[in-house]
Amino acid sequence: MTAQGPIQAEFEAGGGTWRFPADRPLRLDSGARLAPLEIGYKTYGALNADKSNAVLVCHALSGDQHLASTHPVTGKPGWWDRFVGPGKPLDPERHFIVCTNVVGGCMGTTGPASIDPATGEAYGLKFPVITIRDMVRAQAMLIDAMGIDTLFAVIGGSMGGMQALQWASDYPERVFSVVCIAAAARHSAQNIAFHEVGRQAIMADPNWMSGAYLTAGVRPEKGLAVARMAAHITYLSEAALQRKFGRELQRDGLSWGFDADFQVESYLRHQGASFVDRFDANSYLYITRALDYFDLAAQHGGVLAQAFVGARRVKFCVLSFSSDWLYPTPESRDVVRALNGAGCRASFAEIQTDKGHDAFFLDEPLLDATLRGFLGAQAQARGLA
Repeated sequence: MTAQGPIQAEFEAGGGTWRFPADRPLRLDSGARLAPLEIGYKTYGALNADKSNAVLVCHALSGDQHLASTHPVTGKPGWWDRFVGPGKPLDPERHFIVCTNVVGGCMGTTGPASIDPATGEAYGLKFPVITIRDMVRAQAMLIDAMGIDTLFAVIGGSMGGMQALQWASDYPERVFSVVCIAAAARHSAQNIAFHEVGRQAIMADPNWMSGAYLTAGVRPEKGLAVARMAAHITYLSEAALQRKFGRELQRDGLSWGFDADFQVESYLRHQGASFVDRFDANSYLYITRALDYFDLAAQHGGVLAQAFVGARRVKFCVLSFSSDWLYPTPESRDVVRALNGAGCRASFAEIQTDKGHDAFFLDEPLLDATLRGFLGAQAQARGLA
């Protein structure tokens, strides 16, 4: 571990890129080693004297480390800005909040767009396949570098929730509490199918160039935009789409062609076009594959409860949304049953909303209240209140 003084000074500055040298590789589930390793991160607040107030927030597929900071590419507020700030559930005056860009990402953490030291060019498809477990290992390396032994909480939604569960399984002695929102213990066949559609759209783009598009000086923007459009449909509910768009037209009358006649078409095209400005196509391939490979029970002989037998001292909060068909409530209940079977302490709530999977990004008062209540109770138990 690095000395406390320099760590305090650097991490209070708000983050940047942490570099691990070649002699400290990240060992991957595939058997490969990734070195040197860089991790892009942001921090909010400061570590207390005994380093007991650290909270790790894990992002979803299309997220990054800009949790509550202006995004450097889009100029938009952080993706969970509504939860981080003075008086909010995650308060920098009480918590030291850390968010990292996952391995395989494209916002400062080593990924397929990074330079391969062996060739001097972008890795492309030479980048090794990664898993959710690999993402968590890299985060643990960063937490080690910070000199933090135990995290007060690991919190995540969607893919971030999977990382939170993996943390509890792999590092139960280093986690005091876990919040898993709108996630599951494995990827379903339906989710794998949607991801395959997206990957095929990217690889069918002539500018994909078998993954070597950066070397060729082009980008498969059309394929990536279609992949994002298909995925975005899964983040919403039918009720939300109907409420927001219905069959409303973009203009008076039909075009009698293939322009975006309907507002929902225009919305999806906008989502696709804006996504390509901030995301790397190969990162999309690798991260979706990591999600598809995720199966926490398979890591423990096919018995999910076995994944949590070491986590009996960890406090869990599992949350789902009633209209989420990407990770529906029964999958959260499976996690809770496994936690109960392992003898863990777990609270569960299904939040009634018609906003679909993306509800954890949106204004949902019951989610705010639940997070505030759970974290407040754990802060008292931890002696942080």
